[in-house]
Amino acid sequence: MDLQTFASHVLPSWVMAHFEVVSVKTVSDKLEISLDELHVPPEDAGETLESKGFLPAVYLEDFPLRGKAVLLKVRRRKWKGLSTGKTITRNWKLAVQGTSYTEEFALFLKKLFGPLPS
Repeated sequence: MDLQTFASHVLPSWVMAHFEVVSVKTVSDKLEISLDELHVPPEDAGETLESKGFLPAVYLEDFPLRGKAVLLKVRRRKWKGLSTGKTITRNWKLAVQGTSYTEEFALFLKKLFGPLPS
């Protein structure tokens, strides 16, 4: 089984549809899964785009595996519009507002512990 197939069993489907698993490694007592946004330009840009690398990585906490915390290291692509010179990125909703948790993990914790006190 290759890395992508394995990851498709443990990561949310939206992640696998838009990101490629670059590496999986253990850092301290955490499992770090590095993800890069696929090289697919946004269709709604209205102009020809050129990839200009990645934005700084964002770290998200996801469901633990085998007693290890799981960190998703996510790098989103940035694009440059060839006619306007503007930088364009997709605005993925990667984490629940005010947290570093994936949406599924945050919903699980909310069901388990209830909403955060005000």
